[in-house]
Amino acid sequence: MLLFDATHTSHTRAQTGIQRVTRSLFSELAKIQAVTGICHDPYLDAWRALQPGELAHLRPEQPGAGSRASLWSLRQRLSGHAGRLLGGRPRIPTGTGLVCPEFFGAKVGSRLPEIFPAVSGPRVAVFYDAIPLQFPELTPPRTVARFPAYLRELLLFDGVAAISATSAAVLRDYWQWLGVTDHPPVEAIPLAISRRDQGADAGPSAPATGRPRLLCVCTIEGRKNHLALLAACAALWAEGLEFELQLIGLARPDTASAALEEIRKLQAAGRPLLYRGSATDAALNTAYRQCAFTVYPSYIEGFGLPVLESLGFGKPCVCAANGAIGESARDGGCVTVDPVDAAGLAAAIRRLLVHPTELAALTAAARQRNLKTWRTYAGELHGWMQSLRRRS
Repeated sequence: MLLFDATHTSHTRAQTGIQRVTRSLFSELAKIQAVTGICHDPYLDAWRALQPGELAHLRPEQPGAGSRASLWSLRQRLSGHAGRLLGGRPRIPTGTGLVCPEFFGAKVGSRLPEIFPAVSGPRVAVFYDAIPLQFPELTPPRTVARFPAYLRELLLFDGVAAISATSAAVLRDYWQWLGVTDHPPVEAIPLAISRRDQGADAGPSAPATGRPRLLCVCTIEGRKNHLALLAACAALWAEGLEFELQLIGLARPDTASAALEEIRKLQAAGRPLLYRGSATDAALNTAYRQCAFTVYPSYIEGFGLPVLESLGFGKPCVCAANGAIGESARDGGCVTVDPVDAAGLAAAIRRLLVHPTELAALTAAARQRNLKTWRTYAGELHGWMQSLRRRS
């Protein structure tokens, strides 16, 4: 029996990157071995198994709308408080292994020693990136403040599965800089994507306006570099190029204000810019099918899931050339930009808009990509876990 910590994802409908990984991994691991979802209940102040309503939030087909915040119902809060006051805390579940696929907060991190004794086998965490240390000016301050403690808490595990070779190297380098010599093994196990229905009955394959549409799918936040994308598109519209830009993603209030203001200005000027926040999976699938290609302007990522999701729909992607994003782009179907600034993005977008033969060639290359499924990813992670020894 594997224990699977889904403290955050079991209490949100958001479908950002970590939530997609958590839901897909939970579903596929359960096909390999019995899995018990667990959470640290802050109101009970204890670890417990997930309840049916919380397990429902782990379905991969979660609608994917709403805030990324962790939401606990009044009933859950009252039940937790009552259990703590009346001594009705449940027995901690036991397992032969533990998987922690989320970036866990301070409360969960401080309570890890309470769940570890209940696990007889390897305890593994999934590591995404160290962007809060690399780009603190583009990261919410609370995340920056939390991050050094989080990286130290990862030392408690028997193994850390990094989502890219770039992320694995960054984590090893950080521990080396700290002077840590006895750290858990770090294995690069790149992520996967969900297979999409791209058949003829899947809906319209182009916008009703007849103009080519560019799609950008990512959270609106500083490091995603929307300002450069918006400047690039503004310049191309000023040149007279005909196209639409559709943005999909939740806005982080702490780092999104400048991009949101620029979006409002362009829309007020009559530019064909579509933005309504997040989208359900069904709406997201439609958006991918209708776009000519996608743009992922992010400076830095641990993996860059939207790049591969775009390729999974057979849609080329304009993205960064370096780091983990470059790892995803290097096998074809992408136009890479270095540096990822307004001028570079404008040049790449212009090429694809005015040279249809190049766009067609990239589309063919995208469709030929052999992309990993979540079943394969779960199998790789599970197999690697079996090779690990307990460190304590």
